[in-house]
Amino acid sequence: MSNPINEVLNELLKGTDAEGAVIVSSDGLSIASQLRAGRDEDRIAAMSATILSLGEKFASELERGTLDQLYVQGSEGYVLFRGISDLAVLGLIVSNETRLGMLFLQMKNAAEKIEKLL
Repeated sequence: MSNPINEVLNELLKGTDAEGAVIVSSDGLSIASQLRAGRDEDRIAAMSATILSLGEKFASELERGTLDQLYVQGSEGYVLFRGISDLAVLGLIVSNETRLGMLFLQMKNAAEKIEKLL
């Protein structure tokens, strides 16, 4: 039987040029992922939780409200994060060629679907 959360991730990946996706609980545990072979799911989950925690503290300290999305840009692409209520975070690994505007909308839609499943 297939996992409904993984189905949402698969649907998101099919509709984008993302290289991988992960859903991480607020305490840093991997809930689901679709990553290339050789990627350490647990390590990515822990790093995701750490960077998101810092982002939330930063937004709060500077009175910017609650953290909605966060991204890290490297020379080879981006890692994008979007909160799923207070339950989890959706992360995507994408290339520099990715059109971020449309991708943020697709991530929002996926996050709403995943929130209903958690």
